[in-house]
Amino acid sequence: MAALVLDGKKTAAKIRLELQREVADLAASRGFFPGLAVILVGEDPASQVYVRNKERACAEVGIVSRSLRLPGDVSQDHLEGLIRDLNADEKIHGILLQLPLPGGLQAQRCLELIAPEKDVDGFHPENMGRLTLGLPGLRPCTPAGVLELLARHDLSVAGKKAVIVGRSNIVGKPLAMMLAQPDSRGNATVTLCHSRTPDLAAEMRRADFLFLAVGRPLFATADMVAPGAVVVDVGINRTDQGLVGDADFASLLETVSAITPVPGGVGPMTIAQLLGNTVQAYRAAVRC
Repeated sequence: MAALVLDGKKTAAKIRLELQREVADLAASRGFFPGLAVILVGEDPASQVYVRNKERACAEVGIVSRSLRLPGDVSQDHLEGLIRDLNADEKIHGILLQLPLPGGLQAQRCLELIAPEKDVDGFHPENMGRLTLGLPGLRPCTPAGVLELLARHDLSVAGKKAVIVGRSNIVGKPLAMMLAQPDSRGNATVTLCHSRTPDLAAEMRRADFLFLAVGRPLFATADMVAPGAVVVDVGINRTDQGLVGDADFASLLETVSAITPVPGGVGPMTIAQLLGNTVQAYRAAVRC
């Protein structure tokens, strides 16, 4: 029996419709719309596409998007000054610094400068600390989008073995913390794997839920995944055959119980979560 394909594109469209209604109601009562500033430095093609997708998504739900495009040779001082100005701008409720930055710029220093209450990417140390402690706060978009996708397909990790391949600060580490949280979307037993994990394939085969964020095209094949497992593929790899994930989708489709496609799986959910975080930041700013 073929696996359930977890359609992130369709699920994200439903979320955007819900947010559109919520934003319209909030703006009607408050007199202004949520504002999101996106800072793009340089000419990275993938970042350019991602920013355009964010702009379209913001327009769809009623978020005022302000894209600030800077040359690749911008100085650290200029970039930091722009972030400080946005922190002080009452019309801006969310600030997103598109990564990666060109060489010579200090990304972590810039991320730490963004006001935590406007950090809609969820990368500020304060927001990561609140996640670690299980306190409310803005969550990293991709892990939060993953959990939202599972929840909307009634797939619970509670009491299950969750294995994550990849330990980045953007996906692997925050996802591990979120899966382990004692709440309605957590309560999993989590193993975080990486390049030094002995017998990685054996660890992957133990997973009820397997999360792939390693950046290796078609890495996970059917012999590495337990029959009936749920596979969430966060990888996006450009190949001569087009975009592919970290999972060998074709070989897994007949053996696992559910799987995300690439493209059209986790990617749209990441942008949907960004919009949700912006609305959350707006609500906190206007206290509603």
